[in-house]
Amino acid sequence: MSPLDISLADLIARLDEELPDTDELARVSEARLRAQTLSDLGDQLIDHYVSKAKQVGASWTEIGDAIGVSKQAAQQRHTPGPFERYTNLNRHSIVLAQEAARTHRHDSIGTEHLLLGLLGEPRGLAYEVLVAKTESEQRVRAAIEEALPPAGEKMLRGHIAFRPESKEAIGQARRASADLGHDWVGTEHALLGLIRVEESPAAQILRGLGFTSDELHETVRAEIANRLAARGN
Repeated sequence: MSPLDISLADLIARLDEELPDTDELARVSEARLRAQTLSDLGDQLIDHYVSKAKQVGASWTEIGDAIGVSKQAAQQRHTPGPFERYTNLNRHSIVLAQEAARTHRHDSIGTEHLLLGLLGEPRGLAYEVLVAKTESEQRVRAAIEEALPPAGEKMLRGHIAFRPESKEAIGQARRASADLGHDWVGTEHALLGLIRVEESPAAQILRGLGFTSDELHETVRAEIANRLAARGN
């Protein structure tokens, strides 16, 4: 029995259903992209529980034993990084951004890919804010697609690096969270981080859709305050 309640047959059936008119080679490429996404999610799953183990006092030696690697390898792979306080939804948006870059055969992850990742996570507050303002997911998606660079010629393998402006946006997301007094970095903070990098493609897309940094900050602040108040009632 699969511990994740999902089987190879499920994955095959879903891919075949979603790509009914493509040839087998196209399905090979799509299968590789999905395998990479599953691998990225698996790494994030391990990171999540490593963080919890560290919080209760587990040593790197104990964590390495649990993973099946040396202390040094465990520490190198799972030391908290730039996504340490990211929510699961926000981590998933990063995976989607990586997948978008691979799908378009781009050799780096830009802010436009990060914005596309946020739009791909409809459970996140960023998605709600984007659609509420523009009244159309498709309008946002079309603006992003128009700003994407032309597709590359070769399918990329392995790690895809973040562009400098994307790294800056990730840092700005953490700062936006701190500015609002939050102890997490959600999709809403990632959206604030993108518009704060003013010359980035994502910021230009957002401004073209009618967003401003100050208005977006206030919208996020108010929405989070409302949600926290609702939970307290």
